[in-house]
Amino acid sequence: MGARKRNSASKRKEEKLSTYQATLRNCPTSPRKMRLVTDMIKGMEVNRALDMLKFSSKEASRNVEKLLMSAISNWQTKNEGVRIEESNLFVKEAFVNQGRTLKRLQTAPQGRAYRLRKRSNHVTLILDSAEKEVENSSN
Repeated sequence: MGARKRNSASKRKEEKLSTYQATLRNCPTSPRKMRLVTDMIKGMEVNRALDMLKFSSKEASRNVEKLLMSAISNWQTKNEGVRIEESNLFVKEAFVNQGRTLKRLQTAPQGRAYRLRKRSNHVTLILDSAEKEVENSSN
C-alpha cells in the first residue's frame, strides 16, 4: 500500500474513533416512513431530538428513539465522567437504507392474487459534539 493510501486510511480510522453511532437493522417499517422521522431530527441537539421523538405520533419514532438512546450510551462508554448537557451532543447524520423485502401474496377476486411487498430498512445515527466543530473552525 502506498503512503497516500496509508495516510488517508489512518485519518479515516481516527475520525471513526471520534464518532459515536448506532445502527438498527431489518426494522419492519418501510424506508419512506422511517425517513420522515429521521429527517425530523437531523442536526438537532440530542435532548431536543429525544423530546421530539417521544411526543411524535408516528410509530417509527419509537424505534428511532431507542436507537438514539443506544447511540448516547455508546458515547457514554467512551466519555466516562462527562455530562451530556455539557458536551453539546447533536445528531450529525441520520440516514435510512432499504433492507430486505418479504414478498407475499394476497388473495384477490376471481382466483387472482396480488403481490404484497413487506419492506424493511436499516437506520444509522451518528452523533457528534458541537465543541469539536468550534475548535476546528478557530484553528
